[in-house]
Amino acid sequence: MNSDIKRPLEDTREVCISRAFVQLVDSIVEHFDVIDLLTVLAHRSVELLGAAEAGILLADTEGRLRVMAASSEAIQLLELFQLQNNEGPCRDCYSEGRAIVATDLRTANKWPRFARVAVDSGFPSVCALPLRHKDAVLGSLNLFMAEPLALSGEDIALAQALADVASIAIVQDVSTRQAAVREGQLQHALESRVTIEQAKGMIAQRMQLDMDAAFALLRGFARSHNRGLTEVARSVVTVRGDIEAIIAVKSPASARRGR
Repeated sequence: MNSDIKRPLEDTREVCISRAFVQLVDSIVEHFDVIDLLTVLAHRSVELLGAAEAGILLADTEGRLRVMAASSEAIQLLELFQLQNNEGPCRDCYSEGRAIVATDLRTANKWPRFARVAVDSGFPSVCALPLRHKDAVLGSLNLFMAEPLALSGEDIALAQALADVASIAIVQDVSTRQAAVREGQLQHALESRVTIEQAKGMIAQRMQLDMDAAFALLRGFARSHNRGLTEVARSVVTVRGDIEAIIAVKSPASARRGR
């Protein structure tokens, strides 16, 4: 085989990067779903940057960080541990408004409890980047690596650009153009996250799935029916109207393969 033959266009990293930005920009429409947007950001960050996992934190109206999206349930739990113990590079990234790179958490650092759990979970390296809009820091995008290796300057710049586009989308919603823009939108996102977690739990219990597979089913159903993720989750939780439809159109096996 001729090694000089170029890969098909759809396989190039440049095309994947372009698609990621298009997908994020497409979210800047009226009534977009914040949680779905941040989930896209988490998965695209993993896909493009060589990270093993990604998690996203947003601050509520009182400046307290909350887990809003993650590439897997394991990372969501690790992010929660970080918040509960009030230490970690992701918290410092938000409070300082700048990128925090922890290349090797196995060495001495100022986050001993977080570092121990992260390393034990298979993530010895973390890069945290601020979700920011102008002078406001909304939260942080956190990339977890399976090896103690730092991201390149180019990859950090790409990750920050993705985070910046997502931040613009968050504050660009039509309903947030008035004086309490940020607070109202982020509070809505926090409430949406709770509803989605409840719906995931119900689907997981009903179909005997893990939480990642349950979320894949929920998100896939919302997208295939051109509905908002939060809208579908609310229907599952309140009237349980969608849970039967979700079970009917997707199998557990296909859910585990989906992402």
